[in-house]
Amino acid sequence: MITEALRRFFLKSGADRYRGFVEELTKGGKLALMLEDKTESSYVFRLYKPEEGGGLEELGIKLRIAKVGDSVTYSLEFDDVERWLGFFKQELEAAIKAAKEVGERLPMVDRLPYMLGWVNSDVAISKGLLQMSTSHLWQLAETHALFDWSYVTVFRVNLTLEGPKLQFDVYTSLDKLDEAIRRSAESGWLKMLGIKAESWDGLKQWVVENWDVVVEAAARRLGEEVRSELAALRDRLNDDKVAREVVAPALLLIQAEKLGVNETTLKYFGAVVSGAVGGDGYVSVARKEVGLISGEREIALLWAAALAAHGFGTKARKIIGAFIVVASGDNAVRLARLYFLYGPPLLEGDDRLKNHKLAEAVELGAEELNVSWEGLRRTEGSRVAADLIISEGGASVKYNVYLHNKVELQSQSTDRSRVELAARLLKLAGVGAEVKKVGDRDVWYVYVSTDMLAAGHERLRKALAEIVETARSKGWVDAGKAERWLEKLEGGVTLMEGWPKYKVELARSGALVVRFTSTNPDSIEREAQRFREMGLVEGVHFTVKIPEEGRDGYVRILKEGLTYAARLSVHGEGEQRRLAAAFVEYILRRAEEAGKEVYEKAREIIEEGKARGSLTLKGFEREVEVNGRKHVVKVIGGEVEIEESQSGKKLLRIRITAEVDGVRNDYTITFGRRGADNAAVGRAYARADTPGGRETDAERYSALIKALTGREPRIHRMKNGAIIIECGREHLDGFMSYTELAETIERWLEETSRR
Repeated sequence: MITEALRRFFLKSGADRYRGFVEELTKGGKLALMLEDKTESSYVFRLYKPEEGGGLEELGIKLRIAKVGDSVTYSLEFDDVERWLGFFKQELEAAIKAAKEVGERLPMVDRLPYMLGWVNSDVAISKGLLQMSTSHLWQLAETHALFDWSYVTVFRVNLTLEGPKLQFDVYTSLDKLDEAIRRSAESGWLKMLGIKAESWDGLKQWVVENWDVVVEAAARRLGEEVRSELAALRDRLNDDKVAREVVAPALLLIQAEKLGVNETTLKYFGAVVSGAVGGDGYVSVARKEVGLISGEREIALLWAAALAAHGFGTKARKIIGAFIVVASGDNAVRLARLYFLYGPPLLEGDDRLKNHKLAEAVELGAEELNVSWEGLRRTEGSRVAADLIISEGGASVKYNVYLHNKVELQSQSTDRSRVELAARLLKLAGVGAEVKKVGDRDVWYVYVSTDMLAAGHERLRKALAEIVETARSKGWVDAGKAERWLEKLEGGVTLMEGWPKYKVELARSGALVVRFTSTNPDSIEREAQRFREMGLVEGVHFTVKIPEEGRDGYVRILKEGLTYAARLSVHGEGEQRRLAAAFVEYILRRAEEAGKEVYEKAREIIEEGKARGSLTLKGFEREVEVNGRKHVVKVIGGEVEIEESQSGKKLLRIRITAEVDGVRNDYTITFGRRGADNAAVGRAYARADTPGGRETDAERYSALIKALTGREPRIHRMKNGAIIIECGREHLDGFMSYTELAETIERWLEETSRR
């Protein structure tokens, strides 16, 4: 378990991100662990660094290994927080910088609905403090924009199968919530609801005094059987642990009772839901669900009633230790849209800051979006204009479309929130557009043109194509230009959301080249960071050149990188798998556009990667032909390990137990790096003490290797009678198809590469 804990620290991109911390922790290459505490469900070790004189330097870190249910968790916990906090400065600075952007781009001026959504979920209230613990940078950024945390620290690093994850602990005074309540009561949501309150305690008291309204509204929507359960909650609202989960859905119910359901009330509803989903909720495109998780049945009933009051059908059910309220089908689609339209912005570029629940909401909410157009007209300067309308429920934005040298779409306003909504509706239509400012003026706009529009969803492309076709039929645009625009709009352009335009082609040698080029250093670094987050290693899977003095820089994916990404797209976990799958799909699209030969080459590499780890050695059987004779191969089992030679070089030793033609034997192939090109070469030696002698043993080796990898090895017969069976990289790639071997082989290739 200790080995597994330390192994996880070096998984994926974690070791690269926290390089300074890793180097300080393992300085001298050694760690000492001393058992400090042991229970039935956990071990706690204190970490030390051995000193030259034989002593031990305490590091102020504990390793905790605990059993939780059927799984085991691993974490490093800091006693000496200040000593280690500086190593995570980059993550903290990134979150704080992102918080500023979130604060500027929130659709609602009144922050209280967002805050109450988070208080309902992840932000606790205790002894005059607002507190939260999270391992997600995006959660830290979103809540920091709202609560302006006065204290942020890292007490723990969780060691997961996706690499190390920082655990942030934050808190601030309850005064921050009190201040938001006062502002909202003066000029925001609470004033609209007719609520006069100046503090959290005052808001709780108001809810208590109006509890009959809440119970009546819930009973009318869920049935009389819930009345007594909900009525009993009134006496528990003095307890902040209960009240923080009750106030948000209670206010939403009161909102529906007093103001009905319209564009304005749905905005506040969406803002509250965004915090509740961002904390304890989830969004699933695959299941077409949006869920809210509550600790108690009564809270789940309140949320079910609040959602029903705003037109969303749900089901409440019990899961392990909690209750869940689930909107599915069309209800989930509409709820996902409101979450995206009126919640926090989706931060992109640095994947650590991307709210993946919100990204799922974008994908789910894109269904059945309404796109229409009107008002085709000629303008000054030989341009043709029209109005394009994108709408969803109560939200609607009219954009200007211009036809001149290209198809252009834009929306402009002095109201930034209006332009932010325009950008979000475009996002739902499959087009990414940033909100920008016009010079020093308080005017905001979004702008996109032909290629990005042609990457949008079919409904958007169809409406734009109709505008172009109508303008062409009137003779208002050049027929040749119109034909080129229509070809793109009707066929679609592969610019998958969030990916820049990678060039995919074949080199003269026939090798596949996958490369993104830009003069912008930030664009290059963004792509490099994306691959690091995916788990790819610079120098092994991709190479980077940062542009200088306006010249092009690039990110180039090596063959091994594309192969590894393909494997992750099938066998990876969580967000890593999602990122890899999106990248692989994107490259295949770009390759298809580049031509049949390029596509076939890309598909070959990707299929090879997906096959890695897909098979098992145990129970493998195959008949193969070697030297004109057929051989039956049955594999019993196998393993692989990395060993160090006497000269200090890392060797990869593959051991396979198999029956070949009924003769059971243990077969060992040892790989090392050789030559000026650092080639991976594996060797085995035929044995004279096996049935049939060296020649027969060499043939059995050949049959085994061909059966497992699809390729025969090379055979070298030496003057002294020895027979060497030699494998190359192509055989190693074949061995990586087996789950028992794949991960260790990939690790050896990475550790022995020349970066």
